[in-house]
Amino acid sequence: MCPFDDPAFHPKSRYNPAHCYVKTRENFWRRRLLTPLLALLKQGITPDKLAQTLGAGFICSMFPILGTTSVLNLLIGVRLRLNHPLMQTMNQVLAPLHVVMILAYIRMGEWVFGAHEDPLTVADIVDIFKHPSWYEFFDNFGLAVVHALTAWALTAPLFFLMIYYPARYLFLLLTARRRNISAAGT
Repeated sequence: MCPFDDPAFHPKSRYNPAHCYVKTRENFWRRRLLTPLLALLKQGITPDKLAQTLGAGFICSMFPILGTTSVLNLLIGVRLRLNHPLMQTMNQVLAPLHVVMILAYIRMGEWVFGAHEDPLTVADIVDIFKHPSWYEFFDNFGLAVVHALTAWALTAPLFFLMIYYPARYLFLLLTARRRNISAAGT
């Protein structure tokens, strides 16, 4: 028996130090890993927060600069206390759409600014990202980035609203149905 578990602990009493070590080690892992991980999974699971997570996760995952969406999802999730695992899962699932949307955002931004259309393809964007120089990227595609960011900023609130309100309604219905089922069962 570990001395810390026994309310009548006396220094001369016998105890098994190995038991105390295992229990302390279990408490360490529970305190440092399991409890924070469970809290992270449970964070943002109200119907409203889940709908916010879906909306914010979608618009962050569509941010038109390659390689920034995971960090953006993390920062927005921390700031708004949203469900991180769901946001990062959405980010990975939406990755193919993200690459296509970059080109769509560039074209929309060119239309907004009345600029001429550059002969830019998704393959060009991916090829230039293989080079280590940010200077070369912004030299070749700086205006395209401005166009894409402008289009994203214009469409992000619309996408958020189109996802948030239907998702919130659906989650509220599911919550009410679950309460009715549990109330009928008791």
